[in-house]
Amino acid sequence: MSLFKQLFIAICMLMLVSFTGSFLVSVESSRGQQVNQLRAHAQDAATALGLSLSPHVKDVAMVELMVSSIFDSGYFESIRVLDAASGAVLVERSGVPVTAEAPQWFAALVDLAPASGDAIVSDGWRQAARVEVVSHPLFAVGKLWQSALGILLWLALSGVLCIGLGVLLLKRQLRPLDYMVEQSNAIARREFLSLPELPKTPEFRRVVNAMNQMVEKLKALFAEEAARSEKLRAEAYQDSLTGLANRRYFDLQLHARLSVEEQACSGYLLLLRVNDLAGLNQRLGGQHTDRLLIAVAEQLQQLGQGRHLSARNRGGEFAILAAGLQRSEAEQLATALDHALASLQRTGASDCLPVAHIGLTAFAPGDEPADLYRALDAALAQASSQAQQNWACTEHDRQQQAADEQQSWYRLLDRALSQGRFQLFFQPVVDATDVTRVLHHKVLARLLDEHGQLVPAGRFLPWLERFGWSARLDLAMLDWLLAHMQTHAEPMALSLSGSTLRDPQALATLYERLRQHAQLGARLTLELDEDQLPEAAALEALTQRLHGLGFGLGLQHFGGRFSMIGNLAKLGLGYLKVDGSYIRAIDQENDKRLFIEAMQRAANSIDLPLIAERVETEGEWWVLREMGISAVQGRLFGEPAPWQ
Repeated sequence: MSLFKQLFIAICMLMLVSFTGSFLVSVESSRGQQVNQLRAHAQDAATALGLSLSPHVKDVAMVELMVSSIFDSGYFESIRVLDAASGAVLVERSGVPVTAEAPQWFAALVDLAPASGDAIVSDGWRQAARVEVVSHPLFAVGKLWQSALGILLWLALSGVLCIGLGVLLLKRQLRPLDYMVEQSNAIARREFLSLPELPKTPEFRRVVNAMNQMVEKLKALFAEEAARSEKLRAEAYQDSLTGLANRRYFDLQLHARLSVEEQACSGYLLLLRVNDLAGLNQRLGGQHTDRLLIAVAEQLQQLGQGRHLSARNRGGEFAILAAGLQRSEAEQLATALDHALASLQRTGASDCLPVAHIGLTAFAPGDEPADLYRALDAALAQASSQAQQNWACTEHDRQQQAADEQQSWYRLLDRALSQGRFQLFFQPVVDATDVTRVLHHKVLARLLDEHGQLVPAGRFLPWLERFGWSARLDLAMLDWLLAHMQTHAEPMALSLSGSTLRDPQALATLYERLRQHAQLGARLTLELDEDQLPEAAALEALTQRLHGLGFGLGLQHFGGRFSMIGNLAKLGLGYLKVDGSYIRAIDQENDKRLFIEAMQRAANSIDLPLIAERVETEGEWWVLREMGISAVQGRLFGEPAPWQ
């Protein structure tokens, strides 16, 4: 039983005891007053009758008339006139009043006895007779009943009022306890709440202050772990001078685009090389050269706008990974970059910027990174030999082919979305310590082309994004998955694109579909890509709405923006899926292991499970299991396949 209920019952019992005692004392006091009034009433009636009868004591008719008059005018049980010498009854009237104001059970309960009084009737100096008057208690019982009702009503009203005020006071006084419960629940949801206003009650004040200190300590520990993880990530994958990604991280992402089925896609690589950087360093000094490189990096970030990966390979060499770009768009990007560098030189912001050349080449799944870098070197050599523009592309013969390819993809995807020519594939996510225990299945999409061949998602997803049809595929996938889950009891996880989150109509449709299948909420988790997250307010609203409908939310391909985990802590996410680029060869590269260990400690401090993506070797699995990773996903534990 809760403390509030115990205190409420205690207050009610106290009020009941107080009410009963007050009622009994009040009734008994009123009863005593009524007894005294009965005695006084009987004695006064006897005295008045005795005085009235003295002149007429010998007139029996007059005596009877006066006795009847007195008897009929009050509540009397009997009135008798007795002879003083013999004691014989001269006149007598007796009876019970007709009306009764109190119930019989109350009269029996108070047990009020009749009261009597007497007086002498004189005839000159001689005692001629004696009058005896007995008052009936019916009138007194009626008055006592009315008094008891009044006392009962007043005590009941005052009791109810006191209980109501007591409940309000209890709620106010116990409000810090409710907030402490909310603090504990928030910690379980990976939120850190502090009570800004301490209660005035000394005992509660100490407890709340202790809880606030604990929450602040947990928040500081979590922030420290997150900062350590971010520092390790920056040391391993970020260029210290420009803040861009380094060559290692760039190669990891390029490898993912070329070889990983779900993330594979086509696009363009851009390589920018600042000529004669060593000579510039000798002429102007290291500080001027550093400012130059920082200025170039800022231009790359502004032009990329978060859509493309920019990196500094080494020295004055920068690279851009532009997934999903076509030839014309890549040329526009190269031209814009060339103009931006020229504007830096005109404004003098770069301290005598030397000539920079840009090379472009297309990439597609299956290409070898070494071949791509050779093509980029050839493009740079061609750009340096040109006089009109400082960039060149080695894929001149693909322009018409790309236009034809766009038309064919448009027709294929439009027809596939209209006719439902997609197939659901499932890949298990298993417990890292017991791989026979499947936590959920990741749902993937495969496209059936005109020849009945399955096309992986990495090939058609960029085209869907380009045509603005990503939300169409998300809603179609959700419908197919919900229909599948009606007949299968396994937990599932489905990815949503950023386009769906940015489209209010698509988002409203998504909520409606989920509301209609709220009974499946415990078995379905929706996933978002780290690089497609909306702003903080929109993400929090999305999470609250999904939780209200009973569905969970997780993040996949996580790790590049680990510093944002502090903002994600309060969202109540189901899990984080660590991007496979940080998992690849983790058993051979110690710095990756240090980064994942730091990430694991930070996530573990807020009870947030980590799931490793793209685990493909026994060595990777053993290292992850030793670090305490909750679950793993990858081809080592199951290839994506149709439901068996």
